[in-house]
Amino acid sequence: MTLTPEKFVSSYLLYLLAASSEAASHQFHLRVRELGLRVPEWRVLACLFDQDGLMITQLAKYSLLEQSRMTRIVDQMEKRGLVVRKSDKGDGRRVRVHLTDAGQKLSSEVVEEAREHERTLLSALNQSDADRIKPSLERLLASLNSWNSANE
Repeated sequence: MTLTPEKFVSSYLLYLLAASSEAASHQFHLRVRELGLRVPEWRVLACLFDQDGLMITQLAKYSLLEQSRMTRIVDQMEKRGLVVRKSDKGDGRRVRVHLTDAGQKLSSEVVEEAREHERTLLSALNQSDADRIKPSLERLLASLNSWNSANE
């Protein structure tokens, strides 16, 4: 009897993570664009929704973008009246990015839509899996970040 080898790609963790993220993001990013935002702008709004007054380096890290690209994105968002740069009160050499009133209103709206999208995604899983997926991914990410920090 010949054993059929297990398929690699379709069961490979990195493929499953990337493909799931790509498919889920595609759904939500359609809505982001309907709201007149580009995906990187949505990421900035989400980050500042969580913690207003981040520096460009922090925004780039949390948004998974290069710092030079983040600077251009913030420039464009500032021209649109969504964010404003302010000098850090403790260190005038540092610049922090803050949401304007319009940026706060838009970020609240889009974050609520993102939460609803997440609820829809999780409803596709059985309750046990839905309850475990985010904590499991958070532990995996923390472990990877710890390993990466130790090996840089």
